[in-house]
Amino acid sequence: MVWVARFKELPLALRVLFLASFVNRAGMFVFPLLAVYLVRGKDLSPGEAGLLISIGSTGLLVGSLLSGPLCDLKGRRTALLSALILNAAGYLGLALLDGAPWTYAALLFVALVGMGMFSPASNTLVADLTTPEQRPFAYTISYVGNNLGMGVGPLLGGVAAAYSYHVMFAGNILAGLLCAAMITLWVPRDRRAKDTGGANSRKGMGSSGPLGHRHVLLLVLVSFFYVVPLIGLEYALPLAVTTVLHDSAGLVGAVYTINSVVVVSLGLLMEKHLRGYGTKTLLMVAGLLWTLGLSVIVFGFSLPALLLSTVVWTLGEIIVSVVVPTYVADHVDERRVGSFMALNGFVLGLARLVVPVGLGVLWTADGYRPVFVTLLLAPLIGMAGFALLRIRPSAAESTAVPESKAAPANT
Repeated sequence: MVWVARFKELPLALRVLFLASFVNRAGMFVFPLLAVYLVRGKDLSPGEAGLLISIGSTGLLVGSLLSGPLCDLKGRRTALLSALILNAAGYLGLALLDGAPWTYAALLFVALVGMGMFSPASNTLVADLTTPEQRPFAYTISYVGNNLGMGVGPLLGGVAAAYSYHVMFAGNILAGLLCAAMITLWVPRDRRAKDTGGANSRKGMGSSGPLGHRHVLLLVLVSFFYVVPLIGLEYALPLAVTTVLHDSAGLVGAVYTINSVVVVSLGLLMEKHLRGYGTKTLLMVAGLLWTLGLSVIVFGFSLPALLLSTVVWTLGEIIVSVVVPTYVADHVDERRVGSFMALNGFVLGLARLVVPVGLGVLWTADGYRPVFVTLLLAPLIGMAGFALLRIRPSAAESTAVPESKAAPANT
């Protein structure tokens, strides 16, 4: 298969990173079951559990912000290992200590700081170790692997929790430590791409500060409007299925299964067909897919509509998840890639913090329909923002243009 050959062309360190990331995601037993653990394992009320999870989840934002400076100052591998150790330490304390509720929030905060640090550091390492031509494929592999792991993790976590919460925590911690061991053994210290493609493509593109890359900064910030519906659906779909359509909560799992199946089965195929299209075109297509998927829900609200819409908006999700980090890697000076990847992670963390709260207030006041209309408006705003931005060609496109112009001179 072609993608297997392309995968083998990637550096060994990167292939190990992808495998380690899959192991880490597949071992993510605790996070999806936190509320259940706090209520049943720690005898908290649902309200207390929700409050503690909200407070602890600020760790995702802090971790995203810390990841960039740590990558730049201490190196990518150090940031990855620090993330895994913090996550394991926080979960170990949460599993073993029996204290006041605030201690649970503090330990969860530590664990989620680690979780928030990992993805930006991983994306930064991908940028270091790939050429511009390899980056879209590498980010697609990373995204597909993470989703595949997330499809396995909650299932295994549920089985472990049914046996014992201590087994659930132990599985999560051991998976993280295994991931750390793989990175320690096979990912070298800051082995960056040589100046034959990746580094050269990002030099001379502006000052090293954020304002020197204002077009990248604006693109990452505008991508928030494509993240809003993703996080909003995580909140709204379970409520819609159970309280509006009065169907089984088990059908909520069908939505996540469809999402994972589409990502895993179509992610690599889409990457192959997306090559050759500009960044702005791809972002506009992603917005159209998000808009179409959400329109199916708004104008045909039913269980089949929810399931069909998932297929459509997942395609938009795939495009954004590959295009945004690729654009950052192609256009940011290598000394600042970590900070911009961290900003990309911060956008996701910010959405996780504010979107459920805002939609919850809206749902309580006016019901479910305004919630889905609001989610429909978000990608439309994002498309308008991307249409106004001056988005530069990718590094691969930039290097291809001089070659095509030089060819006639040799004839």
